[in-house]
Amino acid sequence: MLAILVLVVHVFVCLFLIIVVLLQSAQSGDLAAAFGGQGSQTAFGPRGAATLMTKLTTWCAIIFVLTSITLSIMESKKSGNSGSVLSGQKPATQQSQPAKK
Repeated sequence: MLAILVLVVHVFVCLFLIIVVLLQSAQSGDLAAAFGGQGSQTAFGPRGAATLMTKLTTWCAIIFVLTSITLSIMESKKSGNSGSVLSGQKPATQQSQPAKK
């Protein structure tokens, strides 16, 4: 039941994050402004106060990461995989040959 709730929250956060990112205006105008063109803002210059949209984007991203990690942990416990993805693989062997002189 908890997995379904986390999954529903995750889907809503994904959709909301897409909408919030698409609604934001560009920070630097165009690509030329990022590389020293005559843009109104510099690429790594000072920023003004964070707007509501940037705060929403930050919180949506945090919730997205947390629900992603939670779903990953819940799925690994459900399937019984507690090891690594590569735990069943044999290590690659290197066949070294003597250097020719």
